[in-house]
Amino acid sequence: MKFSLIDQISEIHPGERISAVKCLSLAEEYLQDHFPRFPVMPGVLMLEAMTQTGAWLVRVTNNFSHSVTVLKEARNVKYGNFVEPGEMLVVKAELVKMDGNLASLKVSGEVAGTVAVSSRIVLESYNSSGTDEPNITDQNAIRQLKQQYDLLFRQPSAL
Repeated sequence: MKFSLIDQISEIHPGERISAVKCLSLAEEYLQDHFPRFPVMPGVLMLEAMTQTGAWLVRVTNNFSHSVTVLKEARNVKYGNFVEPGEMLVVKAELVKMDGNLASLKVSGEVAGTVAVSSRIVLESYNSSGTDEPNITDQNAIRQLKQQYDLLFRQPSAL
């Protein structure tokens, strides 16, 4: 099963930072088990939301040159508060350093201005072809990522 833990990208500055939101609904299937009498977003999914947000920043910064962006490392993960149904997790990622196919980011998730989770993460980007030149499979994946991005980030229209 593939989880999309970002509902909307609210702001993006390629090469710098991104802000996205996840609105937690009681309809989220995993909340039935985590925890039955006290439903909260699992910490690992909070980390995944930060990873997905950071991945969008890396993809846009690199002009969608790679079909895969994955979490390579998470350091200093700190959990401060629960995220409950009806709350909005605002996820922010700041690009600290790009080194080849590796991107270091400072990430956080806040609920009503209070930090719920924070970390430093390293993301790695690559193509399934094993080269920087995307093959047909990579090209299809990149096309789908661009379509998903267009749904997540609706740029303000000029009046």
